Formats: sequence, structure tokens, C-alpha cells
Amino acid sequence: FEAIRRGIASFDRLWLRWQGPFGLVWNQVMLPVERKVAVLPNVNSARDEAITLLQRSALADGHAQKRAGQGREFEALKDYQPGMGRRMIDWKRSARHGKLLAREFRIEENNNIVLAIDSGRLMCEPVDGVPKVDRAVTAALLSAFIALKGGDLVSLFSFDARPRVSSGAVRGSPSFTMIQKRAAEIDYSTEETNFTLALTTLSAKLDRRSLVIVFTDFVDPISAELMLRTVGRLTERHLVLFMLMRDLELETLADMAPAAPEDVARSVTAGDLLRQRQVVIGRLRLLGAHVIEADHQRLGPALVERYIQLKEENLL
Repeated sequence: FEAIRRGIASFDRLWLRWQGPFGLVWNQVMLPVERKVAVLPNVNSARDEAITLLQRSALADGHAQKRAGQGREFEALKDYQPGMGRRMIDWKRSARHGKLLAREFRIEENNNIVLAIDSGRLMCEPVDGVPKVDRAVTAALLSAFIALKGGDLVSLFSFDARPRVSSGAVRGSPSFTMIQKRAAEIDYSTEETNFTLALTTLSAKLDRRSLVIVFTDFVDPISAELMLRTVGRLTERHLVLFMLMRDLELETLADMAPAAPEDVARSVTAGDLLRQRQVVIGRLRLLGAHVIEADHQRLGPALVERYIQLKEENLL
């Protein structure tokens, strides 16, 4: 059996067929099974890359590794080394000990990470043969694996015209299996996304400052206007990061040398849509949101890199 799409696969019955002892007849039976199986994307190759990034950072092995000058929690003093920032020097203790000493801090754990996946109509359009929502789920699972390994709390939230999947926050690498199973429940929708309802509902669920990672897409400033209004309220309490996939098809059309009059119209229209998209991205940043626009193959690794950066810079 080979799955052709992500989701919950149902098995109502199972057929068994085997050859008789002398090879003269075949025996066949049908057994009712009534099983459901979660079909999930394969994140193994991207996970290896993410683990490499994690090991290079101060978050390796899921512990709050000590890196001088990082984090909020004071850990210890150490000899000042060339290349350390001057703000790290503890001048009072340095004078007492007769040598330069630097303050060493610990990167905090237990940050709250929310993976919010838009599964509305635009996100179900294919990119390189795979729906955008599946690309988003793959990137979300990758970042969930790293965040759980890094000691943070992770929850999953999906929405289209209304909120859909909403998991509780979990901690620890063993909880990754639960996140995977809930991700399989995210369905493909033909409905327009209602950002106001979804993000307002999500905000009401959060009782502490969180990193809210929103996987979505939009076409123009008009369709994104309601989203922008809601994001402004969300960024007042939380750190919001938007994950967008580059529209390589539009970029190709906009850059293509015209060979016929209709090619000019296509190129101009594509260029207009790309400019409008950048207007929305610019407004998101003005509202205080972070935005990553990456190729679909790099969406997961790009998110992991930014997560590690935000955590090391103590912005969570």
C-alpha cells in the first residue's frame, strides 16, 4: 500500500491470499479490520539537516547550553576572551579579582511555540505538484521536532473558514508522535480562510507570551486586509512569524522575455501581483511581525534557522 496524500487513511477490510501446499489452488479470505492510520510526510532528510543546525547552536541535546552573552538567566562568571562584547564584562567583579571576567548566561527553555497552519483554499493549491498546506505541515513538523528537543512547549492549530485542529501544548521529544497524529487531521479545504475568526480564537487560547508561527498565503492587499487588522492585535502580546512560500511560477512569468503580445500582458499581471504581495509583507513587518519567504524546499530548514536565532537572541 502506498499513500497518495497526507491525512487519515481508513481500512475497512483486509484480503489475504496464499497458495495451497501443492501449488494447485489458492486460498483467499477477507477480514474486517476497521482501522484508521495517520499518513504523514517523510521529514527524515530535512530532519537530519535541522539536527545539524541544532548541534551547531547553543541548544544542542535539548539542554540550556551555556553561551556567554546569550539568554537572560545568569549562570556563572568566566575569563573574558577576545571577541566577547564589552557589555558582557562584569567590571565590579573584574576589579575585585584583578582580571577581566565576563558574565555567562543561560538560554531559557519552556517557551511556548504555536504552529498555526492555514488550510484554506489558497493553501490547497499545488506547488511543484504538492499542495502548499502539505509543504507547511512538513515544515511545521520539522520545527516541532526541533523545538521539543530544545525544551520548549509546542502546540498545533489549523484553520480555514473556522478553527479546525487545536492540540494542547506538549513538552519533550516523546510528544512528537502526538503532534504528528494531529497534523494528519489537517484536511484540505475549498473554503476561504477567515483570519479574523481563526487568529482571534487562537489569541484567546494563549495565556502567556508565545511565538506564533503562521503558515499561510495571500494574493493582494485587499484580500489580506482583515488578516492585517487581526495581526496587529496579536503582535501586541506575542512574537508572530509568518512563513510564506515564494511563488516561483509568478516570478518566472514576471521575468520572462515576451515572445508574443499576450506574453506582455501575462508578465505585467504577474509583476503586479508580486508587487502587491510585497506590500502585504511590508505591512506585516510594520506591525511587528517577522516574515520568512522561502522556496518550498527550504521552508522547514529556514524556519528552524530562524527559531534557533530567535531563541539564542532571547526574543521568544
